[in-house]
Amino acid sequence: MQQPVNRQVILKSRPSDIPQAENFAVIESAIPSLNDGQILVRNVYLSVEPAMRGWVSAVANYSEPVAIDGVMRSLTVGHVVESRHPDFQIGEVVTGMFGWQDYAAVEAAAIQRKVPDNGLPISTALGVLGINGLTAYFGLFDLSQPNPGDTVVVSTAAGAVGSCVGQLAKLHGCRTVGITGGPEKVDLCRETFQYDEAIDYRADDFEATLALACPDGVDIYFDNTSGPISDAVMRHINVGARITLCGTASITRWDPIPQGPRVHRQLLVNRARMQGFLVFDYMDRYAEALEKLTPLVRNGELRYREAILEGIDQAPDSIASLYRGDNLGKRLIRIAPDRI
Repeated sequence: MQQPVNRQVILKSRPSDIPQAENFAVIESAIPSLNDGQILVRNVYLSVEPAMRGWVSAVANYSEPVAIDGVMRSLTVGHVVESRHPDFQIGEVVTGMFGWQDYAAVEAAAIQRKVPDNGLPISTALGVLGINGLTAYFGLFDLSQPNPGDTVVVSTAAGAVGSCVGQLAKLHGCRTVGITGGPEKVDLCRETFQYDEAIDYRADDFEATLALACPDGVDIYFDNTSGPISDAVMRHINVGARITLCGTASITRWDPIPQGPRVHRQLLVNRARMQGFLVFDYMDRYAEALEKLTPLVRNGELRYREAILEGIDQAPDSIASLYRGDNLGKRLIRIAPDRI
């Protein structure tokens, strides 16, 4: 009988902007053996994030770039299939930064958390009950600090983070305005994610429609894009507005650094606050957020969509696919059965 192998997606070349399929290769290696204290995880779902563009870039980022010929960094969720650590048992579901590969031999410290059997698919541990839901929760409540009645504008509003932000703000009593691309995503924002208004930034009348959607100005802007969309929103911010910088999806190159309209005057006159945000700064509070988010997901108050690709061979093109806007929901890659 043929022995199983460990398929891995490695970074073959460093992209100049958005990573493409040709920047990666799928290789086979032996399944790693364990040292004392380690755990062998069989990955089931691999996560795909817009932030991966920064993780493979040579331009300075908040983390060390993935090494050439190194396994692509990725959050995953999977099963413990072998353990030499007393705190982890075979069959438990765990999540962590285990990479685009079938199997990962990891230290206990690399495991972010055990995923409880809460009646929800384990894939949610990478999306609405993972990095995306956590980003939305802390970015909205800790940084944006919404008040009932606030107008909250969210870019990439149909995305895995944006859709959570909009729904959480709505549940908090805010008026929500989502910005997204294309009629299908506009409908998704309105019908599934229950935004009060949804706007297509690709439409010729985008700026006029934005003004009509925010007649009383913007109290909170959850910025996932930067660029021209954010420039348009900034013209409508209110006194005391809070702008949370979560992503820069519209910027394809950072060398040279793009130049755009200056926002200093708008921030000054409106005594507004703009702050960058990384969810990894909140790791010690993940349990707090999950305690709030899990019942909302279970009872259908916090809705989510997943866009699942099948097989590790789909991984090399998956980041580029995100930036093409191919997905409707959290992009995941399934490489093994949900249950062992």
